[in-house]
Amino acid sequence: MALIYKISPEVLWRQAEKDGSFTGAPIDLQDGYIHFSTAEQVRETAERHFAGQSDLLLVAVEADTLGGALKYEPSRGGALFPHLYCVLSMASVVWVRPLPLGGDGRHVFPELT
Repeated sequence: MALIYKISPEVLWRQAEKDGSFTGAPIDLQDGYIHFSTAEQVRETAERHFAGQSDLLLVAVEADTLGGALKYEPSRGGALFPHLYCVLSMASVVWVRPLPLGGDGRHVFPELT
């Protein structure tokens, strides 16, 4: 199973769960796709875009269920990042876990599988 990851404010994600789908965070809506990261990229994504933010969730999504709407496109330094060009169905979500801040101010990640 190939997992990709979305970091989301908890309040935004909990609303998506009630709605049955995730349309994206403001940056996703602005860019026209939902930003994801691979396991190798997600820690850097947290440091660059979510530094010091609490009340975040880490959402693991089964990439293979997303079909052709998932594209891997170059971003930082040419790295290929997963971008989803449709609404995310909750059926593709494998798990959701808290992404707390540690004593050093950096996010504490669960084991990524």
